[in-house]
Amino acid sequence: MSHDTYELKAEAREQVGKGSARAVRRNGKVPAVIYGDKQPPLAIALTYKDIYYKIHGGGFLTTVATIDLDGNKIEVLPKDFQLDPVKDFPVHVDFLRIGKDTEVNVDVPVHFINEDKSPGIKRGGVLNIVRHEVEFHCPANAIPDFIIVDLTGTDIGDSIHISAVTLPAGVKPVISDRDFTIATIAGSSAMKPEAAEETTEAAAPEAAPAAEEK
Repeated sequence: MSHDTYELKAEAREQVGKGSARAVRRNGKVPAVIYGDKQPPLAIALTYKDIYYKIHGGGFLTTVATIDLDGNKIEVLPKDFQLDPVKDFPVHVDFLRIGKDTEVNVDVPVHFINEDKSPGIKRGGVLNIVRHEVEFHCPANAIPDFIIVDLTGTDIGDSIHISAVTLPAGVKPVISDRDFTIATIAGSSAMKPEAAEETTEAAAPEAAPAAEEK
């Protein structure tokens, strides 16, 4: 399931707005807001170093965290963050407050396994990934790290749809009106000669029988 949770220490911000946010950054901290769960938004400031490494460490938006605000522990899920367009450091973070029944929409990475057991790939076919991530609706405390697509037995021309993927309990695709494609196995110019010959032979019409000699 989801990544190991972690804790961040925070300070309350009495003022909000651009001027206040700039002042927070000048003090080496990152402004943030906690909202949701039918409670008023809460403006906080976080240590720059802690947030920087969490954002760039991967899985930030799919990992539940605990905010320690002067001893008050608040369970949250990061929902969005902004980076400086030039220096790539965090300038703001939004957190969603997590209740016991909170459900969220999140983008979950797709991992592919058993490429060596795909006849199509062995013959020189190419894995064409249509979706590197899939958006799911799921409980906030049960977000998968990733979903797995097993390529065993797939051949050139095959498509892998979301219906072929085993999903954890309570995890449902946000797109529900169609069985969308995650990946295909496509042919390529790098296919092995024998495979190309087989394809050519299959496509060629049968030769007409030779006329009998008189």
